This record gives sequence, structure tokens and C-alpha cells, in this order.
Amino acid sequence: MKPATEKVVLITGASSGIGAATARLLARSGTRLMLGARRAKPLATLCEEINASGGDAIYQPVDVANRNEMQAFCDTALERFGSMDVLVNNAGIMPVSPLSALKVDEWNRMIDVNMRGVLNGIAAALPYFAARKTGQFVNVASLGAHYVVPTGAVYCATKFAVWAITDGIRQEHKDIRATIISPGVVTSELGRDITDAASAKAMTNFRKVAIEPDAIARAIRFAIEQPDDVDVSEVIVRPTASDF
Repeated sequence: MKPATEKVVLITGASSGIGAATARLLARSGTRLMLGARRAKPLATLCEEINASGGDAIYQPVDVANRNEMQAFCDTALERFGSMDVLVNNAGIMPVSPLSALKVDEWNRMIDVNMRGVLNGIAAALPYFAARKTGQFVNVASLGAHYVVPTGAVYCATKFAVWAITDGIRQEHKDIRATIISPGVVTSELGRDITDAASAKAMTNFRKVAIEPDAIARAIRFAIEQPDDVDVSEVIVRPTASDF
């Protein structure tokens, strides 16, 4: 078993929120990091912060919905570090709205990022993990992977899919660990792309009780730090005082 401190961990959606918090937490324990997101500037700032504190992090802008970019992201990690041990598929969007609003372009974008983005990450890393007979996918889903709420039908559908895909990895590959992290309400930028006015107002109320991204980062670290013969299949982390 390779100690967690010696592992190479790749994180998508690392420019803010859960991704950035996870990068900071893992960096403090010596984990080598490859960070990706669509926005280059916050990634560069985060890497500067980590490296200035004695960590080892590099970044590459990536749109997870683009398979070639996701492959290049993984390839860069291999070139820089010589290996990759964990892929945290964290990138996601949540422009929720009633189905009757017919925001089809937003539906398609959620499918592309939340579902196809995870599949693109799997396509890029799975052959390498399978050849080595070791590796781990940590896929960030949501409480929306367990039940549907009004305005969230498509978003929840993508997270149900993440749950199913992750369990499929577990069943098909006995040497590869597959973990689902399902956060409840977390302080983050998620949902700031909501264009439906009523849904945006409801989200503001929904987020009055929330936990910080560090709570999810600790759950991810816990899953990564387990020995190779222990697979943490799923962790649900939610605010104590919230129904969600």
C-alpha cells in the first residue's frame, strides 16, 4: 500500500469550494496534486499558495465535458509525477429550474459536466489504474443522488447517474477503489448559475443552513487514507441542523 502522503491525487473543479478545500487539506499532509478547472487564474493562485507552504501542486485548465482535455489533464499528471493514484471527479454545476421552464440548454450542460465529465475522467484514468491493478476514483455526487426535489429533476438525475457509475466501477474492478461522496448543503459557488428567478430565490433560502467545504474535504481524505483492501463506498455529509 502506498501511504496517502506519497500519493498523486488529481482533482477537478479545484478552483473553488470543495475542490480547493480538498487540495489545501491534502497538500498539508504531503500529497502531490494535479489541479484542474475551467478557470486558470484561481488555479494558479491556489498552486502558488500550496507550493509556498511546502506542498507540491501543479494545475492545468480543463473542461471535463471535453474528453480530449480530460485525457490531457491525466497525461500531464503522469508526465510530471510519474504516476497517478486517485482521481477526484468533483467538477459540477447546478442551474436548477422547473422542468416546465424548458431550459434545455442548461439540462444538456448539466448532463455534460456532471455526468459526462465523470465518464471522461474514468475513460482517461481507468486504463492506467487497471494496468497497475490499483487506483481510486472519488466521485462527488450529492444528496440529490438519493432523492429528487422540485426544480432539481435533471440535476438529481445526473447525480443518480454518478452514484450508479461509481458502483459499476466497484463491481467490475476488484482492484480499483470507487468512492461516492454525497454532500448536503455546502457553502460554495454551486448554484450561482441558476437563471430561473424563483429557483434562485429558493436556493438562497435553502442555503441558510450550510457546512463549509472543509467538511467534505475531510471525508475525501478519510476515503483516500484507507488501506488498499478497504473501499469506502459512500459517505454522506450534511449539516446537522438541516433536512438536506
